[in-house]
Amino acid sequence: MDRYVQSFLNKLSLAFLIIASLILFLIFIKTPETCVNPNLTKPKPHHRFPKSTCDFSHRTKTSIKKHNRRLWSTKSWIQTVDSFKAQFQTLQAKNLFSKHSRALVVSAGPGHAVMALKEMGLRDVTGVELVDSPPLVSHVDPHNLPFFDNAFDLGFSAYLDRALFPDRYVREMERTVRVGGACVVSVEECGGKEVEEVVRLFRKSKVLGVRNVTMGGEKRTRIVMRVTSD
Repeated sequence: MDRYVQSFLNKLSLAFLIIASLILFLIFIKTPETCVNPNLTKPKPHHRFPKSTCDFSHRTKTSIKKHNRRLWSTKSWIQTVDSFKAQFQTLQAKNLFSKHSRALVVSAGPGHAVMALKEMGLRDVTGVELVDSPPLVSHVDPHNLPFFDNAFDLGFSAYLDRALFPDRYVREMERTVRVGGACVVSVEECGGKEVEEVVRLFRKSKVLGVRNVTMGGEKRTRIVMRVTSD
């Protein structure tokens, strides 16, 4: 008797499996009612974007050039670039660099500081960051800069306090900036003891000035160092 019951249950399971497979197949081949009709010549606004995947069409990709043009025209971008430019102008007034200087921007983010220097007339500006943002910023590890010793006249970083290994970070900046050149860094606004800790990271430079400033909408403490030895 048990054998007949087991045989019946097996047949019942097989029947359910077949029915379920047929239902799934019908669902797969049937076009959902929510799909956008590809034959519509003037689709309604809510049908234009995003496109349904039912017609297997791909969205057009925005080119880097077009994306940058939109980004660089925003009020936020322009204001941030202007804030960096204001800081660089005070440094230029102190003869820390000129239009002919070779500048390195470390932890450049999307490139605000790089653009600020370029707009001031510097032709040789290199921006590096862990994530590249072409054409202003290249992918480079700030703790292991792929540049020769004494390659730059100015090294700048607005975010030293965000470095994973500040000591290694500073050593690389000092290595790549020539003797007589300047290393300019900023950290979250702080007082004397914190500034002294930052200054101690620089083993081949001396302090030229410390000042509380605003860059990119943030209150920062800017520290200017002069490289004095190899």
